[in-house]
Amino acid sequence: MVKTTKQKANYSGMVKKSILIKASRDKVWRKVSNIVGLPDWLINVKKTVYLSKTKRGVGAIRNITFDDGNQIEEHVVAWNNKKYFSYIAVTGLPLRFYHATISIKQQKKSTRVTWQSYFNSKKMAKKEFNEFVYFMENFYQASLKNLKLKLEK
Repeated sequence: MVKTTKQKANYSGMVKKSILIKASRDKVWRKVSNIVGLPDWLINVKKTVYLSKTKRGVGAIRNITFDDGNQIEEHVVAWNNKKYFSYIAVTGLPLRFYHATISIKQQKKSTRVTWQSYFNSKKMAKKEFNEFVYFMENFYQASLKNLKLKLEK
């Protein structure tokens, strides 16, 4: 009888989701660039607070508390006004590295919002990692749909 062990390793992955919103680029940017306004559109977020004196742009730091009590600290590392911002998570995820970008682009009378990330896991089984990626895809998609609902009112 051969025993198989669930090999734990570090895995890398990407998630990219986008949505078209019938709203101006300025209106969409006001919503997504308010980095502590997440409870208004991000699903399962209880509260978000600043951890830095910087409120916008590179150097802004936020702490997100989710409905389940989990907390994630994120640092804004790139910012191009009315186009995109990027951030990294430094605590709270089962990852060694997480870098994400939310970008917006005007398309006629609508605005395309794209949220993409690259991440590398802490040691975990391949099945665990695949479940995490699936969770992130659904989280991004549901949050973007919620953003669309809020902005198209």
